[in-house]
Amino acid sequence: MPERVRVVVVDDHPVFRSGLRAELDDTIEVVGEAHDVESAVTVVCGEAPGVVLLDVHLPGEGVPAGSTGGAEVMRRAAASVPGTRFLALSVSDKADDVVGVIRAGARGYITKGSSGQDVSRAIHAVAGGDAVFSPRLAGFVLDAFGAALGETAEASDELDRLSAREQEVMRLIARGYAYKEVAAELFISTKTVETHVSAVLRKLQLSNRHELTVWASKRRLL
Repeated sequence: MPERVRVVVVDDHPVFRSGLRAELDDTIEVVGEAHDVESAVTVVCGEAPGVVLLDVHLPGEGVPAGSTGGAEVMRRAAASVPGTRFLALSVSDKADDVVGVIRAGARGYITKGSSGQDVSRAIHAVAGGDAVFSPRLAGFVLDAFGAALGETAEASDELDRLSAREQEVMRLIARGYAYKEVAAELFISTKTVETHVSAVLRKLQLSNRHELTVWASKRRLL
């Protein structure tokens, strides 16, 4: 049984908040809700949840031009709750929105068309330090790190450091798959996945899965 994760839900539509709350599984404990930037910062800093489910476009005062309410919540709250991770949940799948919240520090981005089960899984993945977004949305990360259009992968030397199995695991992990999902996909144990991920991070001199996703995205390996 997965450990319970304390969550704050931030969205300006109360019907959506209540509906989402009802759809999350029993391993998710909603400890607070907020409807705008100011209330979100107050609740997040007060509760210090494991994960904040954060709408990208939130109303609020003092949101800088070119930014979004969701990004502003992260900017204002992150220093006060260093152990809290942010997961964007939005109707938008526009590249600018995805890139903007990743730049601001979000650990993932899923759309509101996701099921309650999918959201629950994403919460647990983000709480565990994983980056979670679909392969299509992951592609937008390229722009955040200055990858030019038409750029081809120049990672042959780095990939040569990895075994064939490590490359398989690397691609799935970089796409946001949880360890258990990788294990099921490749018919190996979760422990074996963990061993391969550790080896991949060590060989590529990366610190975590988020850096791995960025690394793979820049090289068009997703």
